[in-house]
Amino acid sequence: MATFTAGLLKPWTPRVMAMRWSRYNPYYLEPEVRKEAHDKQETELSEEEKAERELKAVRPIKAATNSVTSSVFDDPLISKFINMMMKKGEKVLAREIMTETLEHIKRKQVEKYHKAPEEKREEVECNPYTIFHQGIENCMPIVGLASIKRGGRVYQVPVPLKDSRRRFLAMKWMIMECRENKHRRVPMYEKLSQELLVAAAKEGVVFKKKVEMHKMAESNRAYAHYRWW
Repeated sequence: MATFTAGLLKPWTPRVMAMRWSRYNPYYLEPEVRKEAHDKQETELSEEEKAERELKAVRPIKAATNSVTSSVFDDPLISKFINMMMKKGEKVLAREIMTETLEHIKRKQVEKYHKAPEEKREEVECNPYTIFHQGIENCMPIVGLASIKRGGRVYQVPVPLKDSRRRFLAMKWMIMECRENKHRRVPMYEKLSQELLVAAAKEGVVFKKKVEMHKMAESNRAYAHYRWW
């Protein structure tokens, strides 16, 4: 009986170990979620793309993860902003606030467009995604301050920031400004839309924070050489 049981259990061990690392065989191809790749005609493809398309016609393809989408409305920067704005795991609420913010920006800009004279209507940007990107871009600092200890003293040394850090600071300042108590009675989407609009025009409190950080880095430029010591 023991020999028969061992014989039944023996073939299952390698299968369990294989499933730990990957559920797909290496023969499976990676999924292609870019809409542009599927819209290309056969004459527009390069030799490598033609070979890849021929392989996908005969070989199985892995299933795409739930975080990947081919929607034209998908925006990685907005997804990061939603994750930063989320509290206690309420991502649905954060996504609703972001959707209402973009809709509020659209309404304001369309109203501004119709009120503007004919010759100035082209200057009014009505795409809320463009305004969001422009507002975050205008609030991203180029240099920051790092605390470096030299000779028993701590110096605030100006250092260049990475793109990820610049983006993080801009979004953090934007969210913190909208959560201040002075705006307690105003809905979050209204505060956020207002801050994004003024930031896109290089104005507002968040843009001033970036300017102040640059001024502090400029005033401490005498300590810049401590970065390499």
